[in-house]
Amino acid sequence: MEGFVALYIFMLAAFTGYEVISKVPVILHTPLMSGSNFVHGIVLVGAMVALGHADTKLEMIIGFFAVLLAAGNAAGGYVVTERMLEMFKSSGDKKGDK
Repeated sequence: MEGFVALYIFMLAAFTGYEVISKVPVILHTPLMSGSNFVHGIVLVGAMVALGHADTKLEMIIGFFAVLLAAGNAAGGYVVTERMLEMFKSSGDKKGDK
């Protein structure tokens, strides 16, 4: 029965997340995602913990890909934030302009 409870929680979280995100105006998506970069770090730590507790070869492979994807997600969040902040700089403040 434990698997059905986990599936139920996952489905509930997915539905709730979709409903919450769909109510956010389009113009706020990038600033909100940039502000939530700390969540990406927590996901990365969770993936590393899961990889550390892996016993079988399949669990290690899945854990490795979880760490890889979480690290890419965290790095991408900071890249998006940097690009977003560049849009708000005046032309005299940009890199290379002196």
